[in-house]
Amino acid sequence: MPTMTLADLTGQMKHHLEQARAIAKTAEDEERDFTTEEAGQLREHMAKATAAKSEIEKQKGNDELRRALADLGDDIALNAKTDDDGRRRTASGFELPDRKTIGEAFVDSPEYKALIEQAPNGTFGQKQRVQSGMAGFKSLVTGASDTSAGAWVVNDQLGTQVGLDAFQRPLRLRDVVTNGTTSSDTIEYVRVTSVTNNAAPVAEATTSAAPTAPGGAGALVNATGGGYKPESAIAAAKVTTPVKTIAHWIPITKRALSDAAQVRTLIDAFLRYGLEEELEDQMIGGDGTGENFEGLGNVSGVQAQAWDTNPLTTLRRAKTKVRTVGRSIANAYLLNPQDVETIDLLQDNEGRYYFGGPSGVGSAQMLWNLPVIETEAVPAGVGYVGDFRKAILWDREQATIQMTDSHLDFFIRNLVAILAEMRAAFGVVQPSAFVEVDLTA
Repeated sequence: MPTMTLADLTGQMKHHLEQARAIAKTAEDEERDFTTEEAGQLREHMAKATAAKSEIEKQKGNDELRRALADLGDDIALNAKTDDDGRRRTASGFELPDRKTIGEAFVDSPEYKALIEQAPNGTFGQKQRVQSGMAGFKSLVTGASDTSAGAWVVNDQLGTQVGLDAFQRPLRLRDVVTNGTTSSDTIEYVRVTSVTNNAAPVAEATTSAAPTAPGGAGALVNATGGGYKPESAIAAAKVTTPVKTIAHWIPITKRALSDAAQVRTLIDAFLRYGLEEELEDQMIGGDGTGENFEGLGNVSGVQAQAWDTNPLTTLRRAKTKVRTVGRSIANAYLLNPQDVETIDLLQDNEGRYYFGGPSGVGSAQMLWNLPVIETEAVPAGVGYVGDFRKAILWDREQATIQMTDSHLDFFIRNLVAILAEMRAAFGVVQPSAFVEVDLTA
């Protein structure tokens, strides 16, 4: 039985659908249900239409397979054989189309035929210019093209292998200071500059006499036995500090921003880290001029500890000053990494390291029972110890990220500026609770 073509099957499906619609329309026009005979005919037509549709889909699938095999090229044809009717088939029985060389395809192309028509009598004159149209051929399969084999070539998305940690220092100063918030652009606070404690035992008054006549410099002299209590004093100053803005930005292409999600993460982490690093630098070294913070190193009233014998002795004496003069309990040391190294390498008279040495587990991350914060914000040769709870960092607006192409000519260059900024203020409420330590021998 000959195989029906797609056209035959399509006609057959259309015929049965039309018959089914006619039966349904008759019953609808007469406003009645299907008769037993009509119901049987309707089911038969619908079954035949469904069978035709299924055969159509099957044949279309076979045609797609034939085209896909043909597109694979000559490799499929290696095992092909020619039937008695002259048709070339694969071992699986798929018929292969006649293949032509590029030259054969060109001379059979409409472009070549149009070119020949330009020649009188089929012959070009000696000085006649020859220019054909571009004949189309199947594109070369290449791994360099996204529309060819390159579509299956997937780039290795490895991202940053070492991360940004290689370029960042640990930031821990926020961990020991007092963290606060503000909704204002200016902060006023009271800074205690000195305390005088004259408290003493006082005897009961034995006289009600008023103070005697003025003594030296015109001051009244209390009567003997008057039971007068001594006066103490607290010296304080009102300090006003404005909220400062710390910001920076970097450019990036729109393609990188939209095509590589990890880039956004790296940029976000890089920009935010940069703000925190500058904040830590300002909290220690800000000189209070312009838009700089008044950092701990430039606050008037911070105590000083001169070099004494060795780094360990000097740092211990500084801790004592926090306790006795500042009347505070120290909670951390701030040291430059170079000074931490110097302390780590300290040895006793027998050459033994105080902190365990290269193979030991000890280190100078704890000194005199206080944690050591290693930070490059502190210059080498200088250290700080104190009650850092008496230094306050007020967050006005924590780190934010914004993106825009409205910068210079970024819009026409497909570039985007990514801006990170934060607003904060810093203040020391009791300078005497801190000691600046000279670690230079």
